[in-house]
Amino acid sequence: MRMTHILAIGLSAGAVSASEDIADKYPQSELYNKPVEVIPHVFSAIGATAPPTYENAGHNNNLSFVVTGDGVVVINGGASARLAQALHDEIKAVTDQPVKLVINENGQGHAMLGNSYWAEQGVDILAHADAIAEVEKNGDFILQGMQNYNRDRAEGTTVVVPTISFDDDYVIQMGDVTFEVLHLGPAHDPGDTQVWIPQWDIVIAGDIAFHERMPPIFPETDTDAWIETFDGPFTALGATYVIPGHGHPTNMAQVTRYTSDYVKDLRARIGAHIEEGGDLASAYYVDQSNWDHLDTFEELATKNAGRVFEEMEWE
Repeated sequence: MRMTHILAIGLSAGAVSASEDIADKYPQSELYNKPVEVIPHVFSAIGATAPPTYENAGHNNNLSFVVTGDGVVVINGGASARLAQALHDEIKAVTDQPVKLVINENGQGHAMLGNSYWAEQGVDILAHADAIAEVEKNGDFILQGMQNYNRDRAEGTTVVVPTISFDDDYVIQMGDVTFEVLHLGPAHDPGDTQVWIPQWDIVIAGDIAFHERMPPIFPETDTDAWIETFDGPFTALGATYVIPGHGHPTNMAQVTRYTSDYVKDLRARIGAHIEEGGDLASAYYVDQSNWDHLDTFEELATKNAGRVFEEMEWE
């Protein structure tokens, strides 16, 4: 039977505002937010909609876990060993079931630097092959970046490569729950991974989907492919409930608005700018005022415009 008892705090669009100005909403913990039960058995600690800082301990993405009846699956290792331990403390307050698997949504620091804690607990760690390649290539550099902002909160964190790799999909049966761990195609970051639980109509989307904050566009991001993956196989999942990589849990319409629609709008504006003979210097200032209410707008809007110009200039 489909579970439909939803916390209004999590899934009513706009019911709870997110603000990058809030330094810490759960000061007694390394976590920025205490985990909430999004639907029965599925919990998420919602990260800050701000860049990683000492004040938010690098918890600026969503750290989720699912209680299956025969163990717990954690989605995202966390930005540090201390942050991973803080999440584990919250899991222990919910259930005495052991954590049996950690899934990294990509190779970014806030997805995988906490692997060092989970590995010490003897937990297997799953990630896409491209995410693993990113950890192997850039893990030390990513760790140094976290140490710079997190200082003493970085203590005990080392780079640990995931122990299990997959390419297209990886199906897990644990207790009464079937997890489909998916790589639906190129999106925001190499090895972006979605965790789909079809029996509950919920997808823990990772960084293919954003809500309440502006998505960053990296030099390696293929925005055209991101749109194709989002509008195609991701939307085709038909998820009722979406836990995005960043921002509160919501629905497909909201993450479409703040992810695919945003990237399409920016590409259209940059495309028109190129057609008019515009250069990179002026591309930074294309009109993005439709999105200036989003957190991280000030940090990301001009960078995103420049990167999309560099991408589209040669398309």
